Amino acid sequence: MSYIQELLPKMIQYRLARYGIAGPGMPINLTFSVTNICQSRCKTCNIWELYKNNPQKRQTELTLAEINTIFQSMGHVYVFNISGGEPFLRGDLPQIIESACRYLTPGIIHIPTNAIAIRKIRKQVAEILDLLETQFPTVRLTIKPSLDHIGEKHDEIRGVPGNFEKVMELFHYLKQLQAEHKNLHAELGTVISCWNVGEIEIISEYVSQLGADSYRNEIAEQRSEMFNQENPITPSPDDYEKAIAFFVKQLRTNMKNKVFFQRITNSFRLIYYDLAIETMREKRQIIPCYAGISNAHMTPYGDIWACCTLGYEKSMGNLRDHDYDFKSLWNSRQAKKVRNDIRSGSCHCPLANQTYSNILLHGPSLTKVLWEIFKKQRW
Repeated sequence: MSYIQELLPKMIQYRLARYGIAGPGMPINLTFSVTNICQSRCKTCNIWELYKNNPQKRQTELTLAEINTIFQSMGHVYVFNISGGEPFLRGDLPQIIESACRYLTPGIIHIPTNAIAIRKIRKQVAEILDLLETQFPTVRLTIKPSLDHIGEKHDEIRGVPGNFEKVMELFHYLKQLQAEHKNLHAELGTVISCWNVGEIEIISEYVSQLGADSYRNEIAEQRSEMFNQENPITPSPDDYEKAIAFFVKQLRTNMKNKVFFQRITNSFRLIYYDLAIETMREKRQIIPCYAGISNAHMTPYGDIWACCTLGYEKSMGNLRDHDYDFKSLWNSRQAKKVRNDIRSGSCHCPLANQTYSNILLHGPSLTKVLWEIFKKQRW
């Protein structure tokens, strides 16, 4: 109830902030790309080339001391998304999470992984779970190995032989951990691209047999963050709609068997798919976008973005230039300019993480989510 009482005033402030009537307040959703280092050589992403061509770039990543100072300047967020590169290649990841829990007090922490560094991942997961259970027992942790296909086809898309076997090993390890760690959620996620869009039904059927707590799909996008703007990776709207039809059917069929928390996330996902297809077809913002208001993205180097789609092209600034004071940057002239650009409709995208927040702040879309949740309870 306390979260709801806190969230309602934020929703009002965010609406006013979008029109410049009030300040933006603090975001409820923070994504932190802790590193751009990655062992994958994905067809959909060229982020790994940043370090290959510029190895000294790693030395400019934020230190743990800098991260602590930034988090102390922010205040509470509801969702803390960790991203990369490959997050578990950052040796101090458990300490970053401890800092986030201490200063940001999130309810949910989400970590995707390519599962390649399997021993390092298992070690850090054990440290993180011990930290949460002993010091922050109310925090939900979701870990999502990436699964873009089955067997060698996954390895081909991800560019690393043997990757599929490690994804399965990690996923089954996470499922075993759930017997003792009730706040751990083992997910799987697929990036729908031109290389797998025609076989999503096969992948979805395979995942359904594994017993994942959730299965997330997102569309492959051209983003400056991933240095892939020239790559033809995004499926057509027709192909994407066909690909997710089976997945949507599965979501609706299995909804009644899910616990309430999972019904909420799945209902948001159903509405997201409709909006994503419409956005792709019409090439415009279908509902108002609150990027740079409800959500923020922090790079390994301290840049703050409204979202990862705009990324380097429309940065709000760098925290090192603001003495690591998030509020100073968040309320700066450059940040306001980026928000005005977004409000003008100059950009549009089906970015899942941001769209979920947009749905929460859009009455008609939120009503559809509530309908999906509660109509299943009546069955």
